[in-house]
Amino acid sequence: MKINFHTLGPLIALIVLIALGAMKNPALLAEANLINVLARSAFIGLIAVGMTFVITSGGLDLSVGSMAAFLAGITILAMNTLAPITGTNWGTILLGMGVALLGGLAAGLINGLLVTKARIEPFIVTLGTMGIYRSLVTWIADGGTLSLASDMRTLYRPVYYSGILGITWPIIVFALVAILGQYAMRNTRFGRHVEAIGSNDRVAHYSAVDVNRVKLMTYVLLGGLVGLATILYVPRLGSASGSTGMLWELEAIASVIIGGTALKGGTGRVWGTVVGVLILSFIDNILNLTSIVSPYLNGAIQGVIIVLAVVLQRGNSAANAR
Repeated sequence: MKINFHTLGPLIALIVLIALGAMKNPALLAEANLINVLARSAFIGLIAVGMTFVITSGGLDLSVGSMAAFLAGITILAMNTLAPITGTNWGTILLGMGVALLGGLAAGLINGLLVTKARIEPFIVTLGTMGIYRSLVTWIADGGTLSLASDMRTLYRPVYYSGILGITWPIIVFALVAILGQYAMRNTRFGRHVEAIGSNDRVAHYSAVDVNRVKLMTYVLLGGLVGLATILYVPRLGSASGSTGMLWELEAIASVIIGGTALKGGTGRVWGTVVGVLILSFIDNILNLTSIVSPYLNGAIQGVIIVLAVVLQRGNSAANAR
């Protein structure tokens, strides 16, 4: 039986990576370490699932890291402001969660409208909003750090650190979103329309697909998932600053490309994105557990992986065209 390395390549790479890392340091496979890696990868994973739909439709979003920082800032600000009024309870936390989720949906809607209605290139739109969100959270924090009140943070902490049968909530939520995302991409009209638009938006338009509406929905979906990631992120550290979410957009885009989604659009693999997220997370973890290279080179390694993934995609496209 012939193995399709183009499709299964990311999964094989993940298995080989974990095997080599475990040989170098067996602590990699310790239960506590695996739970920690998976929980920390959930933030990028949630965002990357949404990014898969955006990139598959032919779009791009560079603002997700800054958006997460801004949403974390206003969520903390909302909870600290409401606590003296509504009390230190789960009602206040739920209101804060609502601020994060609605804020993410609104931010995604703004990006989507600028792309679809104002017809501005996604790169330009999201590059601009990236700077706006980062500046806003820095301004709100007055150049410092916004911290959740101590009693609120104690109450909120289980959202990140607790879970079911030793599996924390971020991992559970990430798994559910990934399953739903894969189903939506492969088994729903929305997923088929996203791929059709990414392949050729003009042909999709002539096929009675509402191109602008579908593109707008991908950005709103991504914004909502950034909000969900923020809800799970805030109880981890209980703070936000201008450096929160730095380079998350790079990690999300890298995960999508490594997973086999075409950067030019038209082909999306949510399961591949999940594998891509895990590859980047384990590379970071292996660098921290071993002395192969400095952990400070993680960003450089991610950049090299992105370039190689795009080169491989183009090589496969050229081979298929012959």
